Amino acid sequence: MDVSNLDGKTALVTGAGSGIGQQTALAFARRGANLVLCDVNKEGLDQTAGRIESMGRGTVISQVVDVADAAQMRDFAAFVHERVQAVDILMNNAGVAIGGGFLDTSLEDWDWILGVNLRGVIHGCHFFVPKMVERAAGGHVINVASAAGYVATSELAAYCTTKFGVVGLSEALRDELAGSGIGVTAICPGLINTPITRAAKLVGPDATDEMREEMVRVYERRAYTPERVARNILKAVQKNRAVAPIAAEAWIMYYAKRLFPGAVAWLTRWTRERGRARMANAQG
Repeated sequence: MDVSNLDGKTALVTGAGSGIGQQTALAFARRGANLVLCDVNKEGLDQTAGRIESMGRGTVISQVVDVADAAQMRDFAAFVHERVQAVDILMNNAGVAIGGGFLDTSLEDWDWILGVNLRGVIHGCHFFVPKMVERAAGGHVINVASAAGYVATSELAAYCTTKFGVVGLSEALRDELAGSGIGVTAICPGLINTPITRAAKLVGPDATDEMREEMVRVYERRAYTPERVARNILKAVQKNRAVAPIAAEAWIMYYAKRLFPGAVAWLTRWTRERGRARMANAQG
């Protein structure tokens, strides 16, 4: 899909109240798109909508919606389709994180993260893609996954599960829609400095304030911003990439997993143990 000029096009972004969702919505608006936004965070959602309105480009509508709730997503889709026949760009971005191993993750935690990260993407596709197909005018689906969607680590057991699912769903949907002119891209960012590091739920022995601060510092030192991610998302859509790693570490992991899977597994274990040793020394 040509995204160099989005005048007259409609882009829908979930999780638009902060981070990658907010910055990508702004990037779409700068290219002239009309925006449809949703988030559970009304304050952040209003801020994004206000920034878009101040540009004087296109229109923006927004609603507080929990993507994990099928009924809310059904109503949201009905609201949107009363105004447009179909969206041109669907960006399923809303996401949450849990840090911790499988043995420390409760079924309630699984319900929560699966609801937002995986069922949220399923709901977005279920309620918006059929109208895109029916309209028969092309478009693009953007599903935000993660480099953790192709490289797993025990410290992110639940998160990796959901993001592997998003990548798999995206590849299957891309195959299904190949003849419709609708592209599908799984976006797989690396270490991006977004609010998710502060909001992530930690479980098990790593659920400490010290571990959270260490995690935040790592992402802050990496200093890869959501604005840079947004620019790369536009490039990925323009090139109709199936899977789009974003940031150097995401690309390295992408190719290393395919060429040297054993080495990647060893490196993830070594990195985990090194981090725990550093935390133990700091606390000692």
